[in-house]
This record gives sequence, structure tokens and C-alpha cells, in this order.
Amino acid sequence: MRFFIAPLDVVKIRLQLQTHSLSDPLSQRNLRGSPIYKGTLPTLKHILREEGLTGLWKGNVPAELMYVSYSAIQFTAYRSVTLGLQTAFGEHRMPAAAESFIAGASAGAIATTATYPLDLLRTRFAAQGTERIYSSLAASIRDIARHEGPRGFFQGLGAGIGQIIPYMGIFFATYETLRLPLGTLQMPFGSGDAAAGVIASIIAKTGVFPLDLIRKRLQVQGPTRSRYIHKNIPVYSGVFRTMQNILKNEGTRGLYRGLTVSLFKAAPASAVTMWTYERVLRILLEMESSGASARD
Repeated sequence: MRFFIAPLDVVKIRLQLQTHSLSDPLSQRNLRGSPIYKGTLPTLKHILREEGLTGLWKGNVPAELMYVSYSAIQFTAYRSVTLGLQTAFGEHRMPAAAESFIAGASAGAIATTATYPLDLLRTRFAAQGTERIYSSLAASIRDIARHEGPRGFFQGLGAGIGQIIPYMGIFFATYETLRLPLGTLQMPFGSGDAAAGVIASIIAKTGVFPLDLIRKRLQVQGPTRSRYIHKNIPVYSGVFRTMQNILKNEGTRGLYRGLTVSLFKAAPASAVTMWTYERVLRILLEMESSGASARD
């Protein structure tokens, strides 16, 4: 699944890193050789024409590693926090929405921090144009460690945590609220879980998207900043200063560059993930119940 949506990920990152206002006359833009992307399909065509088919899969190796690791950590943490809350409160259980929000936010923060270096590497590879800054995954790790130190792998983590906590909280709270009502509609293949995942993803992703964009802008800061496909990326420092800079120079719309393609990418992925999660959880619970019955 991740392999097939990788081109949309590259397009999203390229749009998020584009800093000039499309409403300004071309003569007033300080692009310094940066491409001008307008929309998802034109951006796909531009990358294919200038960088070839492989350009659409830049950063896919660290992205695949991050996807697998993140999902495993996220759902393990979500289940653990949920059970911990239920044990802690006992008979006086929290409302389901509040419990889902806390568990989802906690799981997201843990998984994001653990896999953040892979996220940063994914962004930097996707931001490369025809000029190769990093020749391989191992070379990129050595280069960042040598020139930026350990902190270089966590640039923008504040925005990442600031994004993922409300995102996962809103996502799981919305999902748990919609899952049961949609489950009663008798959709084919039990797709009520998938539909709830799509709606929850759209609501949560739209709500926190500015922080996702800020995270991408901060991830490409450093000694290689001016060598990416967009060579006019300003120097950013801190989440709030970056937001102020974007609002001042690009307007409110600047905080939502790439939102459409992000929703196209995230919604089906969330549908598949949540449908699979519910199926696997049901199987595990049935196995646990069968084991308990056998022991009795």
C-alpha cells in the first residue's frame, strides 16, 4: 500500500516546500531556479519530465521503514494506554471519546518520536531534485551525523509532536464515535470501519495540516537547505516563528499547500489500516477467549 501512494507523498512534500505566492507576478518571485508547481497532476507531470519515473519514489525506503515501525509502535501503544486507563479508572470509566483521545494522542506522540529520524530522511530525499545531495540512506545518516550532530535528526520534532497529539486524538475520538453507528449499516465486507477511518482522517488531517507543513519546512533546514529542488526556502527557526513567517509572506493559504493531495493519500491509507486493525484485533480477542475456555 505504501509503495503505491509514494508518488503522492513526494508531490505533497514538493508542494509544502514551495514558498513563493502563486498570485505574485513571475518577475517578482525570487525563485533562484526553483520549479513552479500548480496542483497535483501538473506536479506529477513535472517530476516525470524532469526527473524520470524514479523521481516519484524518492525517499520511499526510509518511508517504508517508518511506516512499518510507526504502525507497530502506534497500535501497541494505543492498546496499552487504553487498557491502562481502563484499569486505572476501574468501574468509573472515562467517556469513550475522552479515553480514545488520550490513548490516541499518547500513542501518536510515542510513535512519532521513535520514528522521527526516518521521517526527516524521507522528507530530505523527496525534496532532492536532479542534484543528488545524499547518495544512499547510509550516506545520509553519516552526513547528517557529521555536519549537524544528533539534533539534526530531530529538526522540527516540536511541530511533529504538536501535530500528532491533536491529530491522533481527533482521529481516534472521531473514529470510535462513528465506528459503531456506521457498523450498524451493514456495509459490504464490514467496511463501516473503513468508512469511519476515512471520515476521521479527513477531519483530523485538515485540522492539523499547518503543523505538518511547518514540520516539513523545518526538516530541510541545515547546511543543505539551498541545494534542494526549491532553492529559495527561507531560514526558519521554531514552530511559531515559522508560522509567522509563512503567514506574513504567503498568507493563510500558504499553511495549506498540498492539503488536497495529502487527503487523497491519507484517507484510503487510514481506511485500510483501521479495517485491518479491527479484523486483527477481533481475531486476537477470539484466540484469547478460546484459550481461556480451554483452560477452564
